[in-house]
Amino acid sequence: MSTLTKNFSTKYNSSPFTQIKNEDFKPAILKLIESTKAEINVITSNTESATFENTIEALEFSGQQLNRVTSIFFNLNSAETNEDIQKIAQDISPILSEFSNDITLNEELFLRVKAVYENKQNLNLSTEQNTLLDKKYKSFSRNGANLNTIEKQKLREIDKKLSKLKLQFGENVLAETNKYELLITNEDQLSGLPDGAKEAAKQLAESKNKQGWLITLDYPSYIPFMTYADNRKLRETLSKAAGSKAFKEDKLDNQNIVLDIANLRFERANILGYKTHAHFILEERMAETPETVLNFLNDLLLKAKPAAENEFKNLENFAKDIDKIDRLEKWDAAYYSEKLKQKLFSLDDELLKPYFKLENVINGAFIVAKKLFGLSFEEINDVDKYHEDVLTYKVTNENGGFTSLFYADFFPRKGKRNGAWMTSYKSQFVKNNEEERPHVSIVCNFTKPTKSKPSLLTFNEVTTLFHEFGHALHGILANTTYPSLSGTSVFWDFVELPSQVMENWCYEKEALELFAKHYETGEIIPMDLVNKIKESATFHEGMQTLRQISFGLLDMSWHGKNPTHIDNVKSYEKETFKNTNLYPDVEENCMSTAFSHIFQGGYSSGYYSYKWAEVLDADAFDYFKQEGIFNKEIATKFKEHVLSQGGTENPMVLYKRFRGQAPKPEALLKRAGLIK
Repeated sequence: MSTLTKNFSTKYNSSPFTQIKNEDFKPAILKLIESTKAEINVITSNTESATFENTIEALEFSGQQLNRVTSIFFNLNSAETNEDIQKIAQDISPILSEFSNDITLNEELFLRVKAVYENKQNLNLSTEQNTLLDKKYKSFSRNGANLNTIEKQKLREIDKKLSKLKLQFGENVLAETNKYELLITNEDQLSGLPDGAKEAAKQLAESKNKQGWLITLDYPSYIPFMTYADNRKLRETLSKAAGSKAFKEDKLDNQNIVLDIANLRFERANILGYKTHAHFILEERMAETPETVLNFLNDLLLKAKPAAENEFKNLENFAKDIDKIDRLEKWDAAYYSEKLKQKLFSLDDELLKPYFKLENVINGAFIVAKKLFGLSFEEINDVDKYHEDVLTYKVTNENGGFTSLFYADFFPRKGKRNGAWMTSYKSQFVKNNEEERPHVSIVCNFTKPTKSKPSLLTFNEVTTLFHEFGHALHGILANTTYPSLSGTSVFWDFVELPSQVMENWCYEKEALELFAKHYETGEIIPMDLVNKIKESATFHEGMQTLRQISFGLLDMSWHGKNPTHIDNVKSYEKETFKNTNLYPDVEENCMSTAFSHIFQGGYSSGYYSYKWAEVLDADAFDYFKQEGIFNKEIATKFKEHVLSQGGTENPMVLYKRFRGQAPKPEALLKRAGLIK
């Protein structure tokens, strides 16, 4: 425990993973809550008048060790969990929620914060200080500081319940993912599956002492099977297994949890004086209101739907022509899309994968970061890791100065949730004229190396790596004073700009030639393949856009309306999807029960932000294209006005400072091929 309760005496002050036992977390967190309470007590018992320094800054820098330890713990709960960690998470989440409320509902503390806030015109604060003051004041006012005693107690109870429900939701989804196995013993049933995927399935079966080929719901296993396996019945089986996660009326069912979370969020928003949870959330977003979000999504829907319906009709006709399919189903989507893509562009992932060896792609991301932002990445082995698969890098700037620690964790395993994400183990900030540099991590689930092949990425995995690396750069290049405004601590509908803009380099010849080299021959990716990648970039863009819009509308439907009348998750979801559905509904499937982004993660009332940020990223990359994709001047402007600034100013102000104008949606619609 003592390892966790004081500053780490490790190289770069890095997280001492190997020195921590699971049982250390709870006592350490309880002790650090007490020491943070003591720090808060120093602020509230100060007899001097409240100032920016003795109240706002003091509050900002309180609980730093607690924040570090909880970030280590919850990151492990996502990337390397087990039953012990999950049990501890269930124990400490309500305690942390209660403690958070102890701070925001502390009347003496709020009165001091309010006194500084009401006197801000006379304080001559910097832009960043003004932002911090606003943020601190709102963290109280938006979380119940102005409520009466009874309402404050209600809020505490709701927050406690929500913290447990969100954890339970995620644990159920992970347990459902982990327990499903499709064991195939007849090799004929693997017809169409690429050799690499077959070998991986055989290796997985062997690792579990089973004969045959094992397919699971982990993406590197699930996606190739759904994309290439000729056996339609098995694709249906697998698709229904994935689509029915936590929707089986058993102990891992999430239907009641979804209803409880939606209702508690609504009740919480009402107590705080907001019409819905979405009204509460969006007040602190670029979009500002649910009406703006719905107008944005419905406007996109209007433009994308005709293209999507046309693409779907073509795909259905194609499937009928080649396989006499009566009706295109969800388990046919990836399979026939891939076949049609191969026919139209003579391009398939198996053709591309040899050029995207994982190590080369990582190196490619590093070269792009060096050319744009002057960063160098050196692999090191003298800092602790939480799993042997994790890679660790020291990041330095153009002058050789230490900039960040960077962790990369690429392969699926039992204790790791699906998907890809960026996270942070330590924020960047300046305190007492000393700068602390950040520790940033990206976590993905890519195809593991096999006995005969290295990890070869699909093109989609390449863009995923660049996407998460874009988030990482936002953290790595942070240059602010205060930790709560640093790196990715920005409005949620701005946070995807750095990640999504980085994906653009994956489609450019100039960038691909730096790293897309055949893993056996070293041959640079041929120009005709580069052209095909670009040509196929907008393939089925209408359907993809419609899919994203449908998720955004589902999110807003759960959180932008009064949910108290909803008694059936499936029928409510079905009604919400009726304007965006292309494929027939699958009765035994439900998306909401496994929609972790909005019911476990931080995307409630925020799923639209992927599309919102795409408008920003298309507009931003258009600027690079005009001047050259490695133009140092544009890259420096992007670094100085966007990547380094975190949440120090309103994001639209930062964006306009970089771009010289507001973003134009036309750039996205043109790139997507939805308008000429």
